[in-house]
Amino acid sequence: MTNPFTRFAPFPELPALIADYIAARSAEDTVVDGPGPWDIGALTEELIEPLPEWIDSVCRWLNQTYAWQPQYVIPPCWIAHEHLPYEIAALAFARLDAYDDAGSVIVWHEQYDRFVTRMNKVLGKAGDDCRAGKHDTRPARFQLDAWPSRDPATADGPPAAEPVGKLV
Repeated sequence: MTNPFTRFAPFPELPALIADYIAARSAEDTVVDGPGPWDIGALTEELIEPLPEWIDSVCRWLNQTYAWQPQYVIPPCWIAHEHLPYEIAALAFARLDAYDDAGSVIVWHEQYDRFVTRMNKVLGKAGDDCRAGKHDTRPARFQLDAWPSRDPATADGPPAAEPVGKLV
């Protein structure tokens, strides 16, 4: 009889550079005082380099393992949605630690469910198009460059009131 559990794919292996970084941060006598590897906006270029490929493999694993309904699919354009890389990185690193004990695994699955809810809330209707490979940039009516610029010299006061044009 064939073991039915052999068909389950393992979680993607962490890049060696990141694994070494985590070990160095965790060592009792460490001199490494850098950001957590899930804080992708704060990492050095060297540490960022292997993460997109690994996070993409994590997305593929999550989709293969958990995406039984369309709304659970992380879209292939995840990296083009500014919030998703941060959230997926945090979720992926949390999963690495979660499997140390059974209770943490349950908590991680609750975190995954909350991640899916937030992802769908932020993607909105565009999520359906993205999942079908039709990614579009942020809707024009929500472009952040419509915000008035702030003069650093007057940063303490309110932003200068300048017409920003009609939002579509």
